[in-house]
Amino acid sequence: MYLYHNKKGDDMSRYTGPNNKKARRLRFSILENNKEFVKGKKRITAPGQHGAKHQKLSNYGEHLYEKQKVRFMYGLSEKQLRNTFIKATKMSGVLGINLLILLETRLDNIVFRLGLANTRRQSRQFVNHGHILVNGKKVDIPSYTVKVGDEISVRERTKDNTFMKTNLSHITIKEFVTFDSTKMKGSLVRLPQREELSGQINESLVVEYYNK
Repeated sequence: MYLYHNKKGDDMSRYTGPNNKKARRLRFSILENNKEFVKGKKRITAPGQHGAKHQKLSNYGEHLYEKQKVRFMYGLSEKQLRNTFIKATKMSGVLGINLLILLETRLDNIVFRLGLANTRRQSRQFVNHGHILVNGKKVDIPSYTVKVGDEISVRERTKDNTFMKTNLSHITIKEFVTFDSTKMKGSLVRLPQREELSGQINESLVVEYYNK
């Protein structure tokens, strides 16, 4: 299996290629809905002329693989994920779960969880372009940490955005957030619990990767 591991210490930039190709290579749904693997619409084999074979991973490879899954799912550069891990080490509780909570409470991820975007990449664009308000003030930093009780809303001139309205009708919102589609605003009501997050992630292997 190819894991896109850079000899200089991993790709320091964020991946901007097709999600389907990345998901097939990692055998993992980056979008968390398996739409990348719908038979008859998209290829489900690994990238390559005839579908590259997935090789058995070494112990190091397994740890790298799990780290890459987290990195690409949340759309981060290696530096961003490593810095988030360092921040998680300073929190009390289970390190791996703390890492996932920090990733889940990023503003771009919360916009995705609220159903305003159908991918985290799209939600990041909404934030970058100034369409999102936090407690009534524009925040255009995707990595901004949303706190429990913060109100996330769409700026007035963006409320009729066709993409957002279409997304809201197709996405199931997680229970740790609420959203009022008539007012185009919602909030993080509590921190997510581990069982509410992707079961395809083994965060303990990510912790071991960074602790080596």
